[in-house]
Amino acid sequence: MTPADTGASTTVGAAASVSTPDVPGTPDVSDSRTAPGGPGYRRMSLALFLAGVATFALLYSTQALLPLISGDMGVTAGDASWTVAAATGGLAVSVLPMSALSERFGRRTVMTASLAVAVTVGLLVPFAPSLPALVALRAVQGAALAGLPASATAYLAEEVTPRALVTAIGLFVAGNSVGGMSGRVITGWVAQEWGWRVAVGVIGVVAVACAVAFRLLLPAPKHFTPGSLRPRVLARTVRDHLADPLLRRLYAIGALFMTVFGGVYTVIGYRLTEAPFSLPQGVIGSIFLVYLVGTVSASTAGRLVGRLGRRGALYLGGGTTAAGLLLSLAPSLPLVLLGLVLITAGFFAGHAVASSAVSRTAAHGRAQASALYQSAYYIGSSAGSTVGAMAFHSGGWAGTVGVGLLAVLGVVAITVAGSLAARRTGGGVPARA
Repeated sequence: MTPADTGASTTVGAAASVSTPDVPGTPDVSDSRTAPGGPGYRRMSLALFLAGVATFALLYSTQALLPLISGDMGVTAGDASWTVAAATGGLAVSVLPMSALSERFGRRTVMTASLAVAVTVGLLVPFAPSLPALVALRAVQGAALAGLPASATAYLAEEVTPRALVTAIGLFVAGNSVGGMSGRVITGWVAQEWGWRVAVGVIGVVAVACAVAFRLLLPAPKHFTPGSLRPRVLARTVRDHLADPLLRRLYAIGALFMTVFGGVYTVIGYRLTEAPFSLPQGVIGSIFLVYLVGTVSASTAGRLVGRLGRRGALYLGGGTTAAGLLLSLAPSLPLVLLGLVLITAGFFAGHAVASSAVSRTAAHGRAQASALYQSAYYIGSSAGSTVGAMAFHSGGWAGTVGVGLLAVLGVVAITVAGSLAARRTGGGVPARA
């Protein structure tokens, strides 16, 4: 069955298809995918790193500002958290349709269009007259950003050699962490002086710069072949992925890791504004410098898998996250910060391992496989933001930590189930374990 019949992009094998930008070309029997040190690898890595920066900076631009939004609009923490949940929810429901568009029109084309729409909406967000209008704009922005995650990982799976794939995706995830960090730090200090509206406007301008640089740097795809937009074909591809037990486990792991992360970072600002910490907004924004730890852990995920195996890396990521959650319960700012460091390191390592495993596991329709992962991932983010805020309202920080620990327990249980399944089938091959 051809790629057009399955709705899948072709993988590169003995007879790869080389194309000009988004247009099929003539066959080439050589594997000309990019490897570290090869032509265009640095440009590709930097372009997707900047795309990751813009994506997370925009997606979570209001998260560090929730206490200010609550005060300005006279709403509760749960109500204000919808400015985050709407963006991640919009992304979650739109990522699969966007991935289908990327199969037809090309990864680079869809990523460029998505960033263009998202940054335009980002420049409108500061002028939202009410909470419902702000939530609506954030939902549109999240839907626009849906074209980035699945298309980026599919692009890398097609254009980068298999051995370099985990590292390359890790760099994209590292860009996410830098975007999340810089967005929150910048908004924290700007909002302290000029308010939350100016702060999100500054993030919009930064994202415009990243989007322009991304489009200028990203090399034209050489191994993309257009697929079909027929709904029946797309449904068959999605059904095939959901029938794969390993992919289902990876989707659940991504959702659960993001439930922890979304809950912790949505609520942490409220906790740090209260006694015994009572920190100002600028200092709270600077707390997100711990994202640098995520940059390191994501970019080294490939080496971690090489030493421990995928399941071992997931156990380590889950254990590190759980240790950080427990440590954050202490009424001591240094211990809370150390807890956030461990949560961030464990989350980004686990996310990089799971997302790269999805790209390696899918035999066809990689954009759809990645899209399903991203959909689960951002559903987890929306759930974490909302449930974490509700738990904080009813039980304080301990309530939020309890939600996080339950999610980590789910990651461990699913990973154990994968280990048992591999034993029942005689161990399987490493990519399917």
